[in-house]
Amino acid sequence: MTRAAASLVLVLVALSSTFTKYVPKSGQRIPQSLSRGWGDQLNWAQTYEEALNKPLMVLFHLEDCSQSLKRALAHDDEIQRILDEDFVVLNVIQETVDQNMSPDGKYVPRIVFVDPSMTVRDDIIGRYSNRLYGYEAADMNVLLDNMKKAKKVLKFSPLSHRTTPTSTHSLPESTAAEV
Repeated sequence: MTRAAASLVLVLVALSSTFTKYVPKSGQRIPQSLSRGWGDQLNWAQTYEEALNKPLMVLFHLEDCSQSLKRALAHDDEIQRILDEDFVVLNVIQETVDQNMSPDGKYVPRIVFVDPSMTVRDDIIGRYSNRLYGYEAADMNVLLDNMKKAKKVLKFSPLSHRTTPTSTHSLPESTAAEV
Protein backbone atom coordinates (compact mmCIF):
# COMPACT_ATOMS: atom_id res chain seq x y z
CA MET A 1 0.00 0.00 0.00
CA THR A 2 2.81 2.42 0.86
CA ARG A 3 4.61 1.61 -2.37
CA ALA A 4 1.41 2.30 -4.37
CA ALA A 5 0.92 5.63 -2.60
CA ALA A 6 4.54 6.63 -3.28
CA SER A 7 4.14 5.69 -6.94
CA LEU A 8 0.97 7.75 -7.18
CA VAL A 9 2.72 10.77 -5.67
CA LEU A 10 5.60 10.39 -8.13
CA VAL A 11 3.20 10.22 -11.07
CA LEU A 12 1.31 13.30 -9.85
CA VAL A 13 4.56 15.26 -9.43
CA ALA A 14 5.71 14.27 -12.91
CA LEU A 15 2.37 15.28 -14.43
CA SER A 16 2.25 18.60 -12.62
CA SER A 17 5.73 19.53 -13.88
CA THR A 18 4.63 18.68 -17.42
CA PHE A 19 1.70 21.11 -17.28
CA THR A 20 3.38 24.03 -15.57
CA LYS A 21 3.48 27.52 -17.08
CA TYR A 22 6.66 28.78 -18.70
CA VAL A 23 8.99 30.40 -16.16
CA PRO A 24 11.83 32.58 -17.48
CA LYS A 25 15.45 31.51 -16.97
CA SER A 26 15.82 34.16 -14.30
CA GLY A 27 12.86 32.80 -12.33
CA GLN A 28 9.34 34.13 -11.92
CA ARG A 29 9.21 37.88 -12.40
CA ILE A 30 7.02 40.31 -10.55
CA PRO A 31 4.11 41.36 -12.80
CA GLN A 32 4.84 44.62 -14.58
CA SER A 33 2.27 47.23 -15.47
CA LEU A 34 3.88 47.52 -18.93
CA SER A 35 2.61 44.05 -19.88
CA ARG A 36 -1.03 45.05 -19.53
CA GLY A 37 -1.88 41.34 -19.39
CA TRP A 38 0.07 40.26 -22.50
CA GLY A 39 2.71 38.29 -20.56
CA ASP A 40 3.56 39.47 -17.07
CA GLN A 41 6.78 37.45 -16.88
CA LEU A 42 8.33 39.26 -19.88
CA ASN A 43 10.58 42.29 -19.65
CA TRP A 44 8.66 44.93 -21.57
CA ALA A 45 10.51 47.84 -23.16
CA GLN A 46 9.49 51.45 -22.65
CA THR A 47 11.38 52.89 -25.66
CA TYR A 48 12.82 51.74 -28.97
CA GLU A 49 16.31 52.44 -27.70
CA GLU A 50 16.03 49.53 -25.27
CA ALA A 51 15.95 47.19 -28.27
CA LEU A 52 19.38 47.90 -29.69
CA ASN A 53 20.70 44.35 -29.27
CA LYS A 54 17.64 42.18 -29.92
CA PRO A 55 14.76 42.12 -32.37
CA LEU A 56 11.89 44.32 -31.23
CA MET A 57 8.26 43.22 -31.37
CA VAL A 58 5.86 46.16 -31.09
CA LEU A 59 2.28 45.39 -30.09
CA PHE A 60 -0.27 48.10 -30.91
CA HIS A 61 -3.68 47.74 -29.26
CA LEU A 62 -6.36 49.57 -27.32
CA GLU A 63 -6.74 49.01 -23.60
CA ASP A 64 -10.10 47.24 -23.98
CA CYS A 65 -9.62 45.41 -27.30
CA SER A 66 -8.37 41.97 -28.27
CA GLN A 67 -9.06 40.08 -25.07
CA SER A 68 -8.97 36.75 -26.93
CA LEU A 69 -5.67 37.65 -28.65
CA LYS A 70 -4.26 38.84 -25.34
CA ARG A 71 -5.19 35.56 -23.62
CA ALA A 72 -3.87 33.46 -26.50
CA LEU A 73 -0.52 35.27 -26.57
CA ALA A 74 -0.13 35.37 -22.78
CA HIS A 75 -0.91 31.65 -22.39
CA ASP A 76 1.21 30.27 -25.23
CA ASP A 77 4.28 28.98 -23.42
CA GLU A 78 6.47 28.70 -26.51
CA ILE A 79 5.70 32.27 -27.61
CA GLN A 80 6.32 33.54 -24.09
CA ARG A 81 9.65 31.66 -23.90
CA ILE A 82 10.90 33.01 -27.23
CA LEU A 83 9.78 36.54 -26.40
CA ASP A 84 11.54 36.32 -23.04
CA GLU A 85 14.80 34.93 -24.36
CA ASP A 86 15.16 36.51 -27.80
CA PHE A 87 13.07 39.69 -28.10
CA VAL A 88 12.42 43.05 -26.58
CA VAL A 89 8.68 43.73 -26.51
CA LEU A 90 7.09 47.18 -26.64
CA ASN A 91 3.43 47.53 -25.66
CA VAL A 92 1.77 50.59 -27.24
CA ILE A 93 -1.82 51.45 -26.30
CA GLN A 94 -2.01 54.71 -28.22
CA GLU A 95 -1.60 55.33 -31.90
CA THR A 96 1.75 56.62 -33.03
CA VAL A 97 2.40 59.77 -35.02
CA ASP A 98 5.21 57.92 -36.78
CA GLN A 99 3.88 56.74 -40.15
CA ASN A 100 6.72 54.18 -40.40
CA MET A 101 5.12 52.18 -37.59
CA SER A 102 1.87 51.83 -39.54
CA PRO A 103 2.99 51.06 -43.10
CA ASP A 104 -0.41 49.66 -44.12
CA GLY A 105 -2.73 51.67 -41.88
CA LYS A 106 -3.52 52.53 -38.29
CA TYR A 107 -5.57 49.58 -37.08
CA VAL A 108 -5.38 47.58 -33.88
CA PRO A 109 -4.35 45.11 -32.84
CA ARG A 110 -1.22 45.03 -34.95
CA ILE A 111 2.17 43.48 -34.31
CA VAL A 112 5.26 44.70 -36.14
CA PHE A 113 8.82 43.46 -35.93
CA VAL A 114 11.49 46.15 -35.85
CA ASP A 115 15.19 45.52 -36.21
CA PRO A 116 17.84 47.44 -34.25
CA SER A 117 18.36 49.85 -37.16
CA MET A 118 14.79 51.01 -36.37
CA THR A 119 13.35 49.40 -39.50
CA VAL A 120 9.90 47.80 -39.60
CA ARG A 121 10.30 44.42 -41.27
CA ASP A 122 7.91 44.36 -44.20
CA ASP A 123 8.91 40.76 -44.91
CA ILE A 124 7.45 39.54 -41.59
CA ILE A 125 3.69 39.91 -41.81
CA GLY A 126 0.52 38.14 -40.74
CA ARG A 127 -1.89 36.30 -43.00
CA TYR A 128 -4.47 38.98 -43.77
CA SER A 129 -4.15 40.92 -47.02
CA ASN A 130 -6.23 43.86 -45.76
CA ARG A 131 -4.18 44.28 -42.53
CA LEU A 132 -0.73 42.85 -43.05
CA TYR A 133 0.40 43.15 -39.44
CA GLY A 134 -2.89 41.99 -37.90
CA TYR A 135 -3.18 38.84 -35.81
CA GLU A 136 -6.09 37.10 -34.12
CA ALA A 137 -6.21 34.51 -31.35
CA ALA A 138 -6.30 31.68 -33.89
CA ASP A 139 -3.07 32.98 -35.47
CA MET A 140 -0.61 32.04 -32.74
CA ASN A 141 1.08 29.55 -35.07
CA VAL A 142 1.57 32.33 -37.66
CA LEU A 143 2.92 34.67 -34.99
CA LEU A 144 5.26 31.95 -33.71
CA ASP A 145 6.56 31.27 -37.23
CA ASN A 146 7.10 35.01 -37.73
CA MET A 147 8.99 35.28 -34.45
CA LYS A 148 11.26 32.43 -35.55
CA LYS A 149 11.74 34.14 -38.91
CA ALA A 150 12.62 37.42 -37.18
CA LYS A 151 15.26 35.61 -35.12
CA LYS A 152 16.81 34.18 -38.30
CA VAL A 153 16.77 37.26 -40.51
CA LEU A 154 17.97 39.66 -37.85
CA LYS A 155 21.63 38.72 -37.67
CA PHE A 156 23.57 40.95 -35.31
CA SER A 157 27.10 42.16 -35.75
CA PRO A 158 28.98 41.59 -32.47
CA LEU A 159 30.66 44.99 -32.80
CA SER A 160 27.82 47.25 -33.83
CA HIS A 161 24.71 45.34 -32.67
CA ARG A 162 23.16 46.40 -36.00
CA THR A 163 21.60 44.45 -38.82
CA THR A 164 21.47 44.93 -42.53
CA PRO A 165 17.72 45.34 -43.05
CA THR A 166 15.90 44.81 -46.33
CA SER A 167 12.75 46.72 -45.42
CA THR A 168 12.01 50.22 -46.62
CA HIS A 169 10.12 51.32 -43.51
CA SER A 170 12.91 52.93 -41.47
CA LEU A 171 12.13 54.87 -38.35
CA PRO A 172 13.75 58.29 -38.06
CA GLU A 173 15.78 58.39 -34.85
CA SER A 174 14.18 61.65 -33.75
CA THR A 175 10.64 60.22 -33.86
CA ALA A 176 11.31 56.81 -32.34
CA ALA A 177 10.70 58.06 -28.81
CA GLU A 178 7.42 59.71 -29.85
CA VAL A 179 5.58 56.39 -30.15
